[in-house]
Amino acid sequence: MRVASLFKIALAVLFAASASHAAEAGDPEKGKIVYSKCKGCHQIGEGAVDRIGPHLNAVFGRRAAAHDGFAYSKSMQRAGVDGLIWTAKTLDAYIENPRALVSKTRMSFRGMDDPEDRANLLAYLRAFSDDPSNLPEAEPTARGTDHDLDPEILALQGDPDYGEYLSSECVTCHQADGSAEGIPSITQWPEEDFVVAMHAYKRKLRPHPVMQMMAGRLNDEEIAALAAFFKDLQ
Repeated sequence: MRVASLFKIALAVLFAASASHAAEAGDPEKGKIVYSKCKGCHQIGEGAVDRIGPHLNAVFGRRAAAHDGFAYSKSMQRAGVDGLIWTAKTLDAYIENPRALVSKTRMSFRGMDDPEDRANLLAYLRAFSDDPSNLPEAEPTARGTDHDLDPEILALQGDPDYGEYLSSECVTCHQADGSAEGIPSITQWPEEDFVVAMHAYKRKLRPHPVMQMMAGRLNDEEIAALAAFFKDLQ
């Protein structure tokens, strides 16, 4: 089906919804205006191609970093392997503060504070995905985490020797040599990124159930120690 036809059908479905549902889903016509903030890097619609950022057709329901042919950052690739799926909730978190959800993302956009603008933008983007009437999507599997983590936790100085002692369970899955064959590498991760990620698992903001269980066993000092060990692991 042509994308233009799909968009027309999407608009009809969205405007046929109840007033309360429309408020929740956002207004795609207003979202088209908000999209002007995105179009310098992203194209959408019929004939859209990758530019500085990937095109945004069919982004809903897609795993992060799964669009073939685009060179994603390592952080975005890790998020995809970790299980991040683009839904209304996760896209909302990413648009609000990109680096809070995917640290070290190459997207230079600072974020969009206004929740109504985000809802409208998402309604517009949703019209270019496979099933635009399917709103809202499932509960989010990841949310922003960087900026609400206690600074005292980030300031902890971990003991790398203790981290090495604790790392035996980590390296049963993550390769100590830094290779990433289906499982993302954690070797030479910046300490802050490591700590933020592990606390996101503890709080079940990141989706991997095994990592949630593993992180849940660790206290703040142990996480800091692991971060210090893996930061300098060659």
